[in-house]
Amino acid sequence: MNIQQIVDFAQGAGSAETYRPAAEKILKGDPVQQVRNHYASPCNQFNAGVWEGEVGQWTVSYTEHEYCEILQGVSVLRDSEGNAKTVRAGDRFVIPAGFSGTWEVLEPCRKVYVIFEQA
Repeated sequence: MNIQQIVDFAQGAGSAETYRPAAEKILKGDPVQQVRNHYASPCNQFNAGVWEGEVGQWTVSYTEHEYCEILQGVSVLRDSEGNAKTVRAGDRFVIPAGFSGTWEVLEPCRKVYVIFEQA
């Protein structure tokens, strides 16, 4: 390994993928999303990049552990029991594997993500 293998997000590696959650998961709005995965480990269990989402709400069910750092915007995470947590620019948190509920973007949101998916 050498210094050239360090991944610098500012270098903007790769192209962005634009998508929407599956139609049956969308609860409101048109939550168009974009992801730019800057790094994938050789085993494909560890990924890091930048995600952006437009206003809307959809159901989520995490099989992966995800570290998030909100760079802009406001979102609300709700668990399956209806408990809510509002996250905004500057917030840093982990969503453990097994979490299910909803993700709602109130103001267009941008976050850095780091994901670990256990084999």
